[in-house]
Amino acid sequence: MFFGRVWRGKRLLPVLFFMLCASAGCKQGPWTLWNAYSAHFIDPQGRVIDPQGDQRTTSEGQSYALFFALVDNDRPCFDRVLNWTQANMASGDLSTHLPSWLWGRSKTGQWTALDANSASDADAWIAYTLIEAGRLWNHPTYTHTGMAMLRLIAKNEVVNLPGFGPMMLPGPTGFQHGNAWTLNPSYLPMFLFQRLAVADPSGPWGEIAMGIPHVLEQSSRRGYAMDWVEYVPGDGFYPTSIERADGQPAGPPQGSYDAIRVYLWAGMMSKGAAQEEILNAVPGMRGYLANHDAPPEKVSDEGIPGEHDGPVGFSAALVPYLKAYPGLSALTAKQLVRMAREKDATTGLYGKDVTYYDQNLALFSTGYVTGRFKFGPEGELRVEWTRR
Repeated sequence: MFFGRVWRGKRLLPVLFFMLCASAGCKQGPWTLWNAYSAHFIDPQGRVIDPQGDQRTTSEGQSYALFFALVDNDRPCFDRVLNWTQANMASGDLSTHLPSWLWGRSKTGQWTALDANSASDADAWIAYTLIEAGRLWNHPTYTHTGMAMLRLIAKNEVVNLPGFGPMMLPGPTGFQHGNAWTLNPSYLPMFLFQRLAVADPSGPWGEIAMGIPHVLEQSSRRGYAMDWVEYVPGDGFYPTSIERADGQPAGPPQGSYDAIRVYLWAGMMSKGAAQEEILNAVPGMRGYLANHDAPPEKVSDEGIPGEHDGPVGFSAALVPYLKAYPGLSALTAKQLVRMAREKDATTGLYGKDVTYYDQNLALFSTGYVTGRFKFGPEGELRVEWTRR
């Protein structure tokens, strides 16, 4: 029944091609989604602009753009993004300054860094991508900068949680409150730390990687990942919330726009015992999608999904996750059909209201599933262009 609808809908025929490429391995042509994203969101200087975020730029956006440029073997774009990030968010040098997480127009009208605090997920992604760029492009300067960033991350963003061990905080300041620490599970893609442990064996990365499954096991509710969690020594990890960036009160603890990445990262891991540990900690979405057409936008801190569907990027994020489980091809196809329905033929981007975040989730998902990149058992980046 379901696949019959796919065959009959001309707009959904690309889904079949996508699935065949993902399973059989098609020769890659131009990465049209990345090209459309670059044209829409990245300015000629290398700044990633979020139109829904008052034209601001985040270190997250810069970090993802660096990664996708490396995957696409686009070194000119990579260098533009890197140089802009260093000059405007890292006081001119990423090897000595972690980038501020937010850049935009100040109240006085000046375009500048708006918050000196860094975001550790972006920092880890940038360091990882620089190290892998140095290896894949045989360019030691990238490697040296990435290794220098690791030292800064270890010094400023890693703490030893009493009774648990080393863990990366979301940023240098504002995440320890007395005898409690706040973490963001989506900031912890296990494959990044597996690779960083190889690049820097004396650092805390291997121990952090081993601790990630335990963070998820203890903080998830009914198999659903949470956006923010709090660690209390002796009690473990619990869902929590934080004050919003605009200073407004935060809502209740939940799993939503941050947590959706936990499933994405889990699905992109190399198959093996480590991936099984992660998947076993967050099986909630697998069960939910057996009876629903789209993932929920929000899940409560008691593990109860809300009534509203998440945006199309949520469906994209769950495709690698669903493919990681055996026997879920029909559930995977259902999310691919939704993506096909919500792709704008004019812009080449996803969603009726094109958002920066949806496109990034879709770039990770489709790039991975179609084989443009993979992560090896030690977190190493494997890109399609090295096999041409």
